[in-house]
Amino acid sequence: MSKATDCTIIYDGQKLTGKADQPLVEFLGEHGIELPHVCYHPSLGPLQTCDTCWVLVDGELQRGCTLRTAEGLALSSTGQAQTARGEGMDRLLAKHELYCTVCENNNDCTLHDTVVSMDIPIQRYEFERTPYEKDESNPFYTYDPDQCILCGRCVEACQNVEVNETLSIDFTMERPRVLWDGGQPIDESSCVSCGHCVTVCPCNALMEKTMQPDAGPFTSIPQDLKRPMIDMVKTVERTISAKPITAISVMDKHWRQPEVKRTKTVCTYCGVGCSFEMWTRDRQILKVQPVEHAPANGISTCIKGKFAWDFVNDPKRLTTPLIRENGQFREASWDEALDLVARRFMQIRDTEGPEKIGFIGSSKASNEEAYLTQKIARLIIGTNSVDNSSRYCQNPATKGLFRTVGYGGDAGTIEDMEKAELIVIVGSNLSENHPVIASKLKAARKLRGQKLIVADVRGHEMAERADIFLRPNASTDMIWASAMARYILDNDLADTEFLETKVNQVEEFRESLAPFTMEFAEQKTGIPKQQLIDAAEMIARADSVCLLWAMGITQHSHGADISTSLSNLLLVTGNYGKPGTGGYPMRGHNNVQGASDFGCLKNMYPGYEKVSNDEVRAKWAKAWGVPPEKLSGEVGSDNFLMVQDAGTEKLQAMYIIGEETAFSDANANSVHDSFSNLEFMVVQDIFLSRTAQFADVVLPACPSVEKEGTFTNTERRIQRFYQVMPPLGNSRPDWEILTDLAKRMGHDWGYTHPSEIMAECAGISEMFKGVSYERLEGWKSQCWPVREDGTDTPLLYTDGFHTDDGKAVLFPLEWKEPAEGPDAEYDLMLDNGRMLEHFQGLNQTGRGERLMSRSPNWFVEVSPELAKEKNIEDGTWVKVTSRRGSVEVQALVTERVRGKTLFMPIHQGKPGLNLLTGEHHDPDVNTPAYKETAVKLEVLPRERGPSPLPAHNFRNGHRTPNEGVPVEVKWMQPEYVEPPVHAPQPEKF
Repeated sequence: MSKATDCTIIYDGQKLTGKADQPLVEFLGEHGIELPHVCYHPSLGPLQTCDTCWVLVDGELQRGCTLRTAEGLALSSTGQAQTARGEGMDRLLAKHELYCTVCENNNDCTLHDTVVSMDIPIQRYEFERTPYEKDESNPFYTYDPDQCILCGRCVEACQNVEVNETLSIDFTMERPRVLWDGGQPIDESSCVSCGHCVTVCPCNALMEKTMQPDAGPFTSIPQDLKRPMIDMVKTVERTISAKPITAISVMDKHWRQPEVKRTKTVCTYCGVGCSFEMWTRDRQILKVQPVEHAPANGISTCIKGKFAWDFVNDPKRLTTPLIRENGQFREASWDEALDLVARRFMQIRDTEGPEKIGFIGSSKASNEEAYLTQKIARLIIGTNSVDNSSRYCQNPATKGLFRTVGYGGDAGTIEDMEKAELIVIVGSNLSENHPVIASKLKAARKLRGQKLIVADVRGHEMAERADIFLRPNASTDMIWASAMARYILDNDLADTEFLETKVNQVEEFRESLAPFTMEFAEQKTGIPKQQLIDAAEMIARADSVCLLWAMGITQHSHGADISTSLSNLLLVTGNYGKPGTGGYPMRGHNNVQGASDFGCLKNMYPGYEKVSNDEVRAKWAKAWGVPPEKLSGEVGSDNFLMVQDAGTEKLQAMYIIGEETAFSDANANSVHDSFSNLEFMVVQDIFLSRTAQFADVVLPACPSVEKEGTFTNTERRIQRFYQVMPPLGNSRPDWEILTDLAKRMGHDWGYTHPSEIMAECAGISEMFKGVSYERLEGWKSQCWPVREDGTDTPLLYTDGFHTDDGKAVLFPLEWKEPAEGPDAEYDLMLDNGRMLEHFQGLNQTGRGERLMSRSPNWFVEVSPELAKEKNIEDGTWVKVTSRRGSVEVQALVTERVRGKTLFMPIHQGKPGLNLLTGEHHDPDVNTPAYKETAVKLEVLPRERGPSPLPAHNFRNGHRTPNEGVPVEVKWMQPEYVEPPVHAPQPEKF
């Protein structure tokens, strides 16, 4: 044998050598041998429900899906095993009506393909319909009980992969079926529409509505014609056998293949970085199909990644440039629009100075497009005033990591999070904002006993699942984190060896903790002392800890300090540099990490190389072919300052790419005034956004599915995405627009493909030396930093920290009161955040009725105790007023919030939430303190309406947790007999 891990088995008398301890189904597949199976899926494991994979081992029938390879394993697939497999398939077909040629799912149907491979001559048991109607209540997918074979893949995916715990099968029912919340219609259940069940369904029982009815040449035949055709074919089948009919369905499958294009892409929503195949026919998106070898997500998706693509073909997409003239937009050619932009920017640069122009790059555009944005700003205009939306969310987290460990990104990967003994989630509604990562952690907890601590002012799903749920007062997280660090040090629970050998400023840090007693923490945070001690003990005693945080931490007036305190806590316990450890600031947008990595920051070139460093500047100048003095060494302005400077004419022109700044920046009225005050403004986007409405020129860009490039997810994982379809109308990819604009400004870069842009950056920036499109081909990925030979770094700090001496730094902090808090008039604190089913300002998820139907209304969450005090019910109209403005919304009474804390989603109601937020901000990074908004609440004399959260919203459902598919219950039923014995009730099992 070639390897110690190899083995040789004997299969039907043939010796086969390959991996030991590998599932037999996969082992045989690698040798070109197809062992029939339907319920088995590589990401789900053996479910043992379909009975089509029987083999003989030592004369005994065993299900092949349960076997793993081992040296000397001898088995046979013939004789009794073949008969048993045939009986298993016959039972499946008793529950499933084969009409494959007119079935929408014949492109990718495991059941069809297994029937073909088994060469079934005739269907033994006559198909019998169930007493249940097809469930079409969900806007994204359907469930047809008449086609369901009860394999349980969907249940396993829902219970143990997604861990939403909605689906079940009750094999004790007279006619079993898949159940949602024990028997509710899909749209009245806890189903989050993640699409896991649809992805793994091996037939057409669960299917995307976008696949129905025109997924094949004959599938769109009207039902009143289709039904008689099916009945006729079934009658003929009994006389000529199934084989000719099967042959036609095989031909139909091959007819479909050239029409359906399958393209790998990367999700355009949150920072998890899910990749999947997108199935299209021309511009029609048939479905999104994740695959098990996708590096970040495997087969997982969420509602947005799986279904939220209606915006791509929305009729309101921008398809031609617009120029404002006499207060109105008119259509223009690309030549006219880009000539105007080039002329005005060069004129302002030459007459007023480069500091009068600012750029905001897109956290949704590609890495290559971020690179070109900063290159235009720095090389052509001569300014470092370039930024991206991380200023509004993640810069405080990055600052905390820079201070303590050196790199501004996740310490490890999703795999490290999964293998940690303890997960600590702080200020992150993970199950709604990063649902695929949440699913993996829910699975680790449910299946492998991972421990969980959650700290948040608001209760949510992960808080409900936590071993310890800490509910601090707003803006006090730095106190409890520092108090825990002191407790751990004082009680000899710290990792002393780690601190002595790998960390600086230990004593200075210890001294700085003097004020942070447990008593002080209890007083300021409101968390009981014993609960703080219990959490500290759990963190200190765990062998490996990953700490995740997000905007609930960063969007405070001292968010950088809070982030630093969390990293300090990890250092005290030695939780960096080994598998299953580290700090993980969850990135909100699909490429907010990459936009910063590739230079859309006021003080950094790509790869976090400082603009103020003379040697660095000289290196970039040489690479770009200009003398060093042509590149500014002055740190520029960031988003926050640019908007303020626009209001005072310190800034005269802005170029904004793919960012809804007018909606997302704090204190909306002030932002709008500033934009109105600009002399010249360019917006590059796919829709006429609220920001674009202030522009002088609007340039129509493309979403990711209409171009190529790379994104970097929250793990620092760089992935390629490919063009699914051509640009809509006359729109263009951002990199093409920027390249064309640069040429008109006198810099003909000549890029013809994004790979050339990446190659240029990799040739200059140390962090990306070994990044290339060849090394990112297909499903391959690289986690930065990447050495020149292509070796990447999934886990940071294994050989030291990214500091001058290779040691981490415990960073002393002082407690500072938040910039805004409640008083006698503004007596409540307003929390805010994202919802699972929406994204940012609804420019994408607000297109089409399907997503909007999930939660179309804006609302404010009110605690039961506050509701009782003010006589508020669901649907009561209230006025929420801050020191800056007011909004009128309906109330939703829920225990997700407590006492005098309110919560509002950030998505609906443009100009929306930021009419209330203020310009107070973190002085270290200029991130607005969105989460520090004091408000008052008034009940309006208006008739109460229905609950603003529709009855069909998943939050109103009631999960039914279980261990997965109860196949043992099936076997225990008196009507069940094991193949090859014929079944008395095949339609039931």
